[in-house]
Amino acid sequence: MIAATNTVTWIRSYVARQCDVLAALPFDSIGELIEIVRKAGDQQQNIFVIGNGGNAANASHFATDLGKSASDRLPRRFRVLSLNDNVPWLTALGNDYAYDDVFVRQLMNFAQPGDVLIASSVSGNSPNLVRAIEWANANGLETVALVGSCRGKLAEITRRLMVIEDTHYGRVEDAQMTILHLLCYALMESEKEFQN
Repeated sequence: MIAATNTVTWIRSYVARQCDVLAALPFDSIGELIEIVRKAGDQQQNIFVIGNGGNAANASHFATDLGKSASDRLPRRFRVLSLNDNVPWLTALGNDYAYDDVFVRQLMNFAQPGDVLIASSVSGNSPNLVRAIEWANANGLETVALVGSCRGKLAEITRRLMVIEDTHYGRVEDAQMTILHLLCYALMESEKEFQN
């Protein structure tokens, strides 16, 4: 019984901290990013999303929501791609070049000026994300980084930055997924619902 009580106390504390993290999200920056995604869709620009580990899963989830659900509800379809999802290509690039190159070498094939690259990382220091953002900046893409409070190298080089003010991987990744959901659902829901 003591262990169960301690567990419930821990759960309450975790959830309370998660609520604090969500309440501190950069709402103005998220609103700006929604407009960037909307514009990219209107202009049929590519939207690339990348991450490692849990953020790789978030990238896949975002591409699914934007590519299917948002595209089904709007007059134009989004050109969105999670660069985490082609495992044979990803492993070929990692094996034949370096893991640091697994995203940048895919961008070399697909990306064009005006496209959008969204990188998500808790530490902000993942070399493969840093290299991709550097290449994207040099080649005319709009770059966005979602990072934890350590910020890292991504915070120094990205054009648009969103910081989740926490270092806990679970809380930061959950908040990053919340931002990605907001990008999709702001576009999916009607203006009347959106304003309420």
